Amino acid sequence: MDIHVLICDDDPIVHEALSVYFDKYGIKHESAFNGQECLDKYKQGNFDIIVLDIMMPQIDGIEVCRRIRIDSNLPIIMLTAKSEEIDRLLAFDLGADDYIVKPFSSMEVIARIKAVINRVRNSTNKGFSGKVTFKQLSVDITRYSILIDNKPTHATPKEVEVLYLLLSNPKTVYTREQIMNIIWGFEYSGDSRTIDTHIKRIRAKLPLDIQKCIQTIYGVGYKFECSDE
Repeated sequence: MDIHVLICDDDPIVHEALSVYFDKYGIKHESAFNGQECLDKYKQGNFDIIVLDIMMPQIDGIEVCRRIRIDSNLPIIMLTAKSEEIDRLLAFDLGADDYIVKPFSSMEVIARIKAVINRVRNSTNKGFSGKVTFKQLSVDITRYSILIDNKPTHATPKEVEVLYLLLSNPKTVYTREQIMNIIWGFEYSGDSRTIDTHIKRIRAKLPLDIQKCIQTIYGVGYKFECSDE
């Protein structure tokens, strides 16, 4: 598997540790030591994935992730400290694909990188394809777009995927764990609040009558079903 990684972290030790193993396993890589440099290299390079630290000078990782997600679905793995749970949840809300808690082993990072890239390259992992519509709402997973009355509505990639999952499987109840595993593709880590936050943000983007169709099954999860159907 040919992989080109952009490492964004202000700690030279992190770059050195990852570089040794990346070189050993034939993974191409470039380094950025602050948020602005990360954005500059992202725009100039052709990367398969970004390993992005949350705490960086000039522009922090959360803001870097937000800016990249405006126009790109490039996979992003966040590096976080154990004390940064709120930031980690926010990173998920903005569309991060995975996170790794420091301190970590370089082999763990390589395994996560390969897993995320495999999920992206093999779209059948989620079974998502095409477009699904309901009333004036249309979700096109190929274009990662949400249209309401044929007008685009801004949404993060993960918001599009969560809405597509529910809308394309009406009346099916999904637990938070199932949504996390299907959309993020790794074992649920206990952060159920990120699913709740995604649902809240998705509802806020929809017309009122469709908002009500995303039903909360208390103590379980969510489903898409309209009471007037």
